[in-house]
Amino acid sequence: VQLQASGGGLVQPGGSLRLSCAASGFTSDYYTIGWFRQAPGKEREGVAYIGDSRKFYANSVKGRFTISRDNAKNTVHLQMNALLPDDTAVYYCAARRGNNMISSSWRRQELYDYWGQGTQVTVSS
Repeated sequence: VQLQASGGGLVQPGGSLRLSCAASGFTSDYYTIGWFRQAPGKEREGVAYIGDSRKFYANSVKGRFTISRDNAKNTVHLQMNALLPDDTAVYYCAARRGNNMISSSWRRQELYDYWGQGTQVTVSS
């Protein structure tokens, strides 16, 4: 099983980026995806999560970020709009096999089975 995160880069405040997480090797297993980020000197935190129909977002990104899933391509996207300097971080996608998580659990990193390598997002003028 592999997760490949991509789409990071340098963007000005107020700009947009779309991150992608391509999953391979899951065969027939159902899985759900979370996006996390880690800024310099800070702990890694949950950003967004998508299950079959459930989506959760951190309060700091609600209304600006949108998570979506393309099952045909085994890819999850994170559309990030109105980016702020505080969004600067390495973004990771993580996958959990099995059932959906709930609003109180999706941030728990120990519940995820697989992690991608991370993609850098820098928001700066």
